[in-house]
Amino acid sequence: MEKFPRLIQWSILLLASLVLGFGLQTFHIPAALLLGPMIVGVAMGLLGATVRIPGYLFIAAQAVLGCMIAQSLSPAILTPLLDDWPLVLLVLIATLLASGISGWCLVRFSGLPGPTGAWGSSPGGASAMVARIGLGDEAGHGSAALEWFPSLDWRFPATLGVAMVGAWLGPRLRIPSGALLLPMIIGAVLHSSGTMALQIPEWLLALAYTLIGWSVGLRFTRPIFLLALRTLPQMVVSIVALMLFCGLLAWMLTHFLPVDLMTAYLATSPGGLDTVAIIAAGSRVDMSFVMAMQTLRLFTILLTGPAMARFISNHATPAST
Repeated sequence: MEKFPRLIQWSILLLASLVLGFGLQTFHIPAALLLGPMIVGVAMGLLGATVRIPGYLFIAAQAVLGCMIAQSLSPAILTPLLDDWPLVLLVLIATLLASGISGWCLVRFSGLPGPTGAWGSSPGGASAMVARIGLGDEAGHGSAALEWFPSLDWRFPATLGVAMVGAWLGPRLRIPSGALLLPMIIGAVLHSSGTMALQIPEWLLALAYTLIGWSVGLRFTRPIFLLALRTLPQMVVSIVALMLFCGLLAWMLTHFLPVDLMTAYLATSPGGLDTVAIIAAGSRVDMSFVMAMQTLRLFTILLTGPAMARFISNHATPAST
């Protein structure tokens, strides 16, 4: 496929993603509008496609997701977190320890480099993961009520302005995940204070999901596939163990906090903040609680992640040596 002209590659990527994405959605497959473009991107990457999503488009997609998250955030969510801060702190520490042990085992028993195993296993260290997407979950069951092209007013360009400011400032201020966090914070202040109600049409969200799916899928090249294949058993064990542990934490949360199991699992589950936001947007969960817990965990990882990665890299000597 690397011999195909770039225009042909883009055409195949777009048409195949439309067919597969909406085809999966027709059959109510979770993650349809994220999984479809991602699967097509993976296939084209393995076949040698040379097209890539520019970094600024991926940043723009994250900024749109930040505005989406902002619609569900309010100061009221801090109350249950502060009231049960010992439990919240325990969950954060337990998740970090579990991810650290998982990363140590990956480096120790596979051929992955230290930083790769450490950051790859950290909860929130990945930019995106395969997950259930909003438009592929609830929308598939009630697409008749989904308004793809609603009437827009001045709030739409204002919302785009918030996203653009966050996407521009985030990388320049060197804020990790700044393109997602800044629009989320700015938008939450405007939205919760009643200054401005953010306006994000479904077609814009679908475009953001598609760009994220392409960005992840097209990076899955043959060398990466061969490396993943060699370490597949270790990675599967690590992923399953971490998911089960987070599920246990979620079950514990439901016994101490007034949240359902799905909300608790999304609040504790491994994965990037952007992807968890997409999942929560399409599920019947407490979005604000999920985002509050995930944001707290992100800041915790920013503080402890580098030190943990260095420790794993220096001490998790591969078994083969």
